[in-house]
Amino acid sequence: MNITVLVTGANRGLGRKIAEEFVARGAKVYAGARRPESVDVEGVIPVQLDITDPDSVRRAAEVAADVTVLVNNAGISTRAGLLTGSIADIRAEMDTHYFGTLNVIRGFAPVLERNGGGAILNVLSVLSWMHPATSGAYAAAKAAAWALTDAVRDELAPRGIDVTALHVGYMDTDMVSYIPAEQKTDPELVARRAVDGVLSGAVEVLADDLAQHAKAALSQVR
Repeated sequence: MNITVLVTGANRGLGRKIAEEFVARGAKVYAGARRPESVDVEGVIPVQLDITDPDSVRRAAEVAADVTVLVNNAGISTRAGLLTGSIADIRAEMDTHYFGTLNVIRGFAPVLERNGGGAILNVLSVLSWMHPATSGAYAAAKAAAWALTDAVRDELAPRGIDVTALHVGYMDTDMVSYIPAEQKTDPELVARRAVDGVLSGAVEVLADDLAQHAKAALSQVR
């Protein structure tokens, strides 16, 4: 496979599985993380990357100058409510999922274009569409990231860059360790479906039943 990939937040969870999946398919993979020493995925190149820091993004783009596929996976979950949660937590959600993702896209779009075009995968959520009060900050940030994804897809298409949105429910990762196991999807399966989607140029990947049901519910009249 003659592609070069950068995965943000590749030291754990879904990002780790996506990095492993690309490596297994023969891609060259940069694994971005705030602490690159925490990356222990065999076959990847660790890169220091804090997506909320434009200088860090710029340095990563200089190191990973041959990237043709960008995976925006890095995220946080403070579980802050919008009325009673800490404003700092709410701002951190938006700074990460919206502005952080935008920082990386703006930093790497010229790289992808110089390398002949390519693809971007944005890891979103069913909470882009479902907005429970118990995860108000996260849902608002993911909804904003969904809008961002749609807008940059149109903007980047003339530059030969495809943009895929990955929507998924609960996965068996440490971010949602409080969710019962039977309600969670294996992140390895999600990674395979995500990579398949990117390589096929899919606009959207609905990685599990919950994501499929949530998308279908958008068309229902309330």
